[in-house]
Amino acid sequence: MTRVDFYILADSESQARLQFVCRLVEKAYKQQHRIYIHTDSEATSKELDLLLWSFKVESFVPHHLLGDDSASAPVAIGHGEDCGDHHDVLVNLSANVPEFFSRFERCAEVVIQQDEILQSTRQHFAFYKERGYPLNTHNLRK
Repeated sequence: MTRVDFYILADSESQARLQFVCRLVEKAYKQQHRIYIHTDSEATSKELDLLLWSFKVESFVPHHLLGDDSASAPVAIGHGEDCGDHHDVLVNLSANVPEFFSRFERCAEVVIQQDEILQSTRQHFAFYKERGYPLNTHNLRK
């Protein structure tokens, strides 16, 4: 059964959310996980793609945009209904819970203090809880 982790940030800026995702993905990659980052749009996917190359000078996180047939990396970024062959760690940045989430061992939801994000992640929490998924909350506001 998929383990779901909610990371609650003190920040309200979307950029802080993406920066945290980069750090989270880097940590998971170093632990040899395969990660799929699910976004709401092509623009957000591309923004995250660029940020993963530059968020830390000393960091290297091999990744690609899903659909780039010439690329293969342990980290994929996408926004469609297909998550490719990834089944290990899902980082969900979408306003919706993707239908394929239960294929993953772990799912991470990153929460910022922005009304729209708070509302959607509260709905996600209720969705997972109603279905009996193990939930963990990491309050990083302190």
